[in-house]
Amino acid sequence: MIPPSVAQTISPRSYLYVPGDRDDRIKKVLKRGADAIILDLDDSVIAENKSMAREIVSDWLEGHVGHLPNIWLRITVDNPADDIQAISAPIAGLIVPRAETPLLAEVDQLLSAKERALRCKVGDINVIPLVESARGLLSAEELASAPRTLRLGIGRADLAGELGLAVDPEGPEFQSILLQLVIASSAAGIAAPVAPASTDFRNLDALRASTKQLMRLGFRGRTAVHPAQLAVINAVFTPTPGEIERASRLVSALDAARRDGSGVTTDENGGMVDAAIVRSAREVLARAGDTNLNR
Repeated sequence: MIPPSVAQTISPRSYLYVPGDRDDRIKKVLKRGADAIILDLDDSVIAENKSMAREIVSDWLEGHVGHLPNIWLRITVDNPADDIQAISAPIAGLIVPRAETPLLAEVDQLLSAKERALRCKVGDINVIPLVESARGLLSAEELASAPRTLRLGIGRADLAGELGLAVDPEGPEFQSILLQLVIASSAAGIAAPVAPASTDFRNLDALRASTKQLMRLGFRGRTAVHPAQLAVINAVFTPTPGEIERASRLVSALDAARRDGSGVTTDENGGMVDAAIVRSAREVLARAGDTNLNR
């Protein structure tokens, strides 16, 4: 059995961005193979199209009430109230760019009013704060602990620009920054963070390699800017049959040891197996056993 503390951390492997002003793409988005969809009102929509994008998003949400458990909306920092007003049906949550503590507090109040208008439970709409500024990075622990936060995200290119880092956002120089999000998430008891998208959607080998590295760093999901990226992302964050089998053996071995009065045992290679090792094994089984995503 998957412990509740582990099961609660299960989150989508892949999030596909779709511009809010592209009605043609939005109509097809549920068939693209993403675990979750992000309707974007931010960077992918020019200022002149913002109002139109809100209307398109609002109409689409209203027409897909039964298909919204993993639909997210990325809002703009300048007009969060106008963007939230476009939510015409309960959705999974908001992606909040350049997230900082005061902005999350404002978003929380706006969402509470919207939830009451939609006649759904206050607090049901979650938030994924994107760390894209120095202030946001310094307050990662506060962002992770905010009432609506489901998991953290990061905008590496935006953050690199603000910090003046003349590095490739995919490079190793960012590892310590990425680990701060993993640590903050774990300390707050929320799901592991979601990794940023790669804009090079043609180089799937590079995407696979970088996604594997992000998984090793503690990330358990990634955003995508093109449907071609989804299969790779989903595959990397899905345990292999061999990983599942080994995890099952470890859990069974420790359970048997505990029944015999011992808190430790050994694996087939003679390595020690204790609660810490089995905790990781249970996380593998939790990811493998999740069937509630939008496959």
